[in-house]
Amino acid sequence: MTYQFPNTMPDLVATRRYLHQNPEIGLSEFKTSDFIAEQLTRMGYEVTRGLAKTGIVATLRNGSSGRSIGIRADIDALPIVEETGLEYASSTPGMMHACGHDGHTTMLLGAARMLAERRNFDGVIHLIFQPAEENFGGARIMIEEGLFERFPCDAVFALHNEPGLPFGQFALREGPIMAAVDEAKITINGLGGHGAEPQETADPIVCGASIVMALQTIVSRNIHPLDPTVVTVGAFHGGSASNIIPERAELTVGIRSFDPKVRDELERRITLIAEAQAASFGMTATVNYERSYDATINHKAETDFVRDLAKRFAGEENVIDLARPFMGSEDFAFMLQERPGTYFFLGTKRSDSDPSLHHPKYDFNDDILPIGASFWVELAESRLKPE
Repeated sequence: MTYQFPNTMPDLVATRRYLHQNPEIGLSEFKTSDFIAEQLTRMGYEVTRGLAKTGIVATLRNGSSGRSIGIRADIDALPIVEETGLEYASSTPGMMHACGHDGHTTMLLGAARMLAERRNFDGVIHLIFQPAEENFGGARIMIEEGLFERFPCDAVFALHNEPGLPFGQFALREGPIMAAVDEAKITINGLGGHGAEPQETADPIVCGASIVMALQTIVSRNIHPLDPTVVTVGAFHGGSASNIIPERAELTVGIRSFDPKVRDELERRITLIAEAQAASFGMTATVNYERSYDATINHKAETDFVRDLAKRFAGEENVIDLARPFMGSEDFAFMLQERPGTYFFLGTKRSDSDPSLHHPKYDFNDDILPIGASFWVELAESRLKPE
């Protein structure tokens, strides 16, 4: 495995740790955006700001070709209290870069610097620094505000670090690689009263327990066994004391899927089960079903391109095709609906005890920074190779 940045490793690490120490959550990444824009302006990029409030597109042109690509890095943090104890830990209470977006941003900034210095390509490169990946669908907002009309891209690419994969390993997959994610909020309307006289009430907690168990049959009995699906009751709220039967109870359900028809069936069955179970107890239930990110679907040609490039870059032994997709979600899905492209993973594992993504003790592996930055340079220069 080779890379281009041995002399700038301290700069990459300093950048990543600055970003880590100053996290901001979705659509509020104002200082992060200022920092990124300042770096890119100094490199000579055309910097456009303001898409999705804090998003940035940095454009570099060279030669006469009309070909173009987009490379995305997410810039937002998570509402998590950091527990790493690192000297560069978050200085903002309740916010943390626990998913490595600080590392993604740093790798793309490192690539930006080398691309600007080398100018070994013929075409247009758009570097997309996207806010609000974690919660608010910043990719979708940027698209709605004219991202690809203003910055045409023949193809788009993005990566994500993965502490569960061997260090330096590229993991990719044609077709579905990340799941669609939805959420259902179920409100059960009962009749409250004294806990000593349950016969005078309609207990929404008992009804809610029945709904929880009935929901478990959707995946096991309504969905084909070979269609990856998850239905998780993540919250159950109701009541305040042992001698009070409450008026209502609330369930929050997380749903993951890949196939659009399966997604429709999940919504239909969750709604039907909640309403019918409630009716069987003499109560009513209302279901607020919200669809969030669509499934992330990689395109064949661009996935083949990244696979071949990764094998030349890192060696065949460091490139794998995933046997099955991840059940997590990613709003890069919306960019892939608009333009061909691919999304892949880059392994950052140190040991089997590495904390996972979204863990309060997660610590991005800085050793991957020059590798990721270098790969973006290789990708841009290969894709826009002078003819």
